[in-house]
Amino acid sequence: MQFVLASASPRRRELMSLISENFTVTLPETDESVISGDTPPYMYVQELALLKAAAAAKFHLKQKDAIIIAADTIVVADGKILGKPHDESDAKYTLLMLSGKTHSVYTGYCILRMSDAYTVCNRVKTDVTFRDLSEEKIDAYIRTGEPMDKAGAYGIQGKGSFLVSKIDGDYFNVVGFPVSDIAKTLEDEFDIQIF
Repeated sequence: MQFVLASASPRRRELMSLISENFTVTLPETDESVISGDTPPYMYVQELALLKAAAAAKFHLKQKDAIIIAADTIVVADGKILGKPHDESDAKYTLLMLSGKTHSVYTGYCILRMSDAYTVCNRVKTDVTFRDLSEEKIDAYIRTGEPMDKAGAYGIQGKGSFLVSKIDGDYFNVVGFPVSDIAKTLEDEFDIQIF
């Protein structure tokens, strides 16, 4: 059996190594525009993960022992999906929107077994509450560069942790890879014992 992680994220790679040291990485190209804009966020993120898993499977058609794991994470505030910021101004707008409020982080994941194309998709939701943030604090955080490649313009595993007052749910889900849920799915649905 060979695990394949369908993600470019260094954070997901690090967390995948908790499940298995024996995995390869495939960087699938997906067209996210095929998902309808009126899809509810909790379904949207699962569909993104399924698109990634299917795209990665094309690279492993002859590798029948492969287990592909794909994940995607979104931040949702006031019913709006907040992606990665386009620029510093967009990051500031996003962080001002999140300041002093609770938002939700969804990670959708799909696990695909190449031998029979058996696929299980799921999602995990975590609520995150931000402190009240001054514009000066937001500007200082943006200058670190950390928000620029993160959904919702913050990384909870880095300096973005200073912005958070409370989380309700799985911390690793906010990082982008809900290790416990993925491990449980591997055990329950694929009969793969993690330890």
